[in-house]
Amino acid sequence: MSELQVRLVSPDSVLYEGPAASVVAPAWDGKIGILPSHAPMIALLGSGELSIDLPEGGSQSFFVAGGVLRIEGDELMILTEYGGDAAPDELPAGAALNATEILDAMESAG
Repeated sequence: MSELQVRLVSPDSVLYEGPAASVVAPAWDGKIGILPSHAPMIALLGSGELSIDLPEGGSQSFFVAGGVLRIEGDELMILTEYGGDAAPDELPAGAALNATEILDAMESAG
């Protein structure tokens, strides 16, 4: 059975590095479910729970806020502005962008 190789990194540390059966991540426009052999993709992260389902059963969950994820082949790299066991008291600058702000920035960029 195919597995994802996941690396979840915050500015402070590597929060998770290892195999996963699936991952559900909070994108800026909704949740993304990722399975092995997912099409290549880059997505902006929003804020919320990121869940990693482990191949041997069980799962690990993290709260993430802002950042980007990239899936290519069976490798998933997640770079987040904040990652931890719980939501922070205050989100990092830029981590709380909403969809309207992102779309406005994309339109003004050309």
